[in-house]
Amino acid sequence: MKANCSSPGETGETGSPHPPGPRSPLHQKHLDLGSGLGRSSSWTCCSSSSQIMGVRKSPLQTIGEEQTQNPYTELLVLKAHHDIVRFLVQLDDYRFASAGDDGIVVVWNAQTGEKLLELNGHTQKITAIITFSSLGSCEEKNQLILTASADRTVIVWDGDTARQVQRISCFQSTVKCLTVLQRLDVWLSGGNDLCVWNRKLDLLCKTSHLSDTDLSFVTGSHIGELIIWDALDWTMQAYERNFWDPSPQLDTQQEIKLCQKSNDISIHHFTCDEENVFAAVGRGLYVYNLQMKRVIACQKTAHDSNVLHIAKLPNRQLISCSEDGSVRIWELREKQQLAAEPVPTGFFNMWGFGRVNKQASQPVKKQQENATSCSLELIGDLIGHSSSVEMFLYFEDHGLVTCSADHLIILWKNGERESGLRSLRLFQKLEENGDLYLAV
Repeated sequence: MKANCSSPGETGETGSPHPPGPRSPLHQKHLDLGSGLGRSSSWTCCSSSSQIMGVRKSPLQTIGEEQTQNPYTELLVLKAHHDIVRFLVQLDDYRFASAGDDGIVVVWNAQTGEKLLELNGHTQKITAIITFSSLGSCEEKNQLILTASADRTVIVWDGDTARQVQRISCFQSTVKCLTVLQRLDVWLSGGNDLCVWNRKLDLLCKTSHLSDTDLSFVTGSHIGELIIWDALDWTMQAYERNFWDPSPQLDTQQEIKLCQKSNDISIHHFTCDEENVFAAVGRGLYVYNLQMKRVIACQKTAHDSNVLHIAKLPNRQLISCSEDGSVRIWELREKQQLAAEPVPTGFFNMWGFGRVNKQASQPVKKQQENATSCSLELIGDLIGHSSSVEMFLYFEDHGLVTCSADHLIILWKNGERESGLRSLRLFQKLEENGDLYLAV
């Protein structure tokens, strides 16, 4: 399998499909991986140590060499950071920014992989990044980028010019979370204290009944806590602490005793749509339906290591990335639940999560037995990073962007679409030069 590697405006030598390490002098490399992308036989160096040493056989779901449903057969490898890249944020339809432990922010073109801007101002690692777009009524249509750092500052940047708009240095601890409530035109910073700011960077000392478009929101912790909050008065609607392997033959006390180490129950990330909550817990993925109030699909071992980030795509697909260096694409498929098959419960008890109440009426039991359930089927396995994949961004027109502890950023491209674009550009060039008509 050959890989054509070149940087913008340069022609590189044909080389290995494995992305270059940090020592590579090229800013960007292009690789065409063909249909064999992500083949387990080609990427054994990225497997977990337990598999390499033959200590145990992992229950990890695998996919064959021919990934017919995986569109990402080309990639661009971008290099600008010299430490772990932890954050990616989308600026608009074609730009995104990356940030991490080196304290710098880089703005990229998602289509070409071109480095557009570099933002320097923090003296320590960046702990949070978010965008703050102008409201429709604002006269100045600028895109602001907010970054927080371990240097206990928050910097507001102009995303178009890389100019520092303002630096806030009044924090007594590191700000680890930034959130924008766009409709209210305010942003929040979270560390030891929770602060609410307006667009003019005035601190709103006391706020009440802040709400965005939703009436509730969810938070999760690394010790297995999941809390549902009321967005109007910030009271707890539900709380769950215990996570365990859903085994129908065990009673509740036995299930709790079998609880694994904290990493196996840690909620690393979750997302949701109008129908479901998608949770990354330990190495697994769980789909909880809001209407049926139960887990409808799960992959208890979706990756060899902790799942760090997940996202739901418009076409019932789910993407996950992990500490094992892989990015996996799943499809949520419906299947008819057999009457004899136990409904997947016991993951969490909130909103009806957990085991079915033994006192429940027979009609409810019958309804659950005949309920439509789903499965998460693996349709793509993208293995290009040599270390933990921290997060990713999905662009409908430009593909997938991943960042990693290997200091690299990879743009995963739809090979069929990119081939069509190259052909179109070629015909346009021939038409401009008159060569197309001469050939005819």
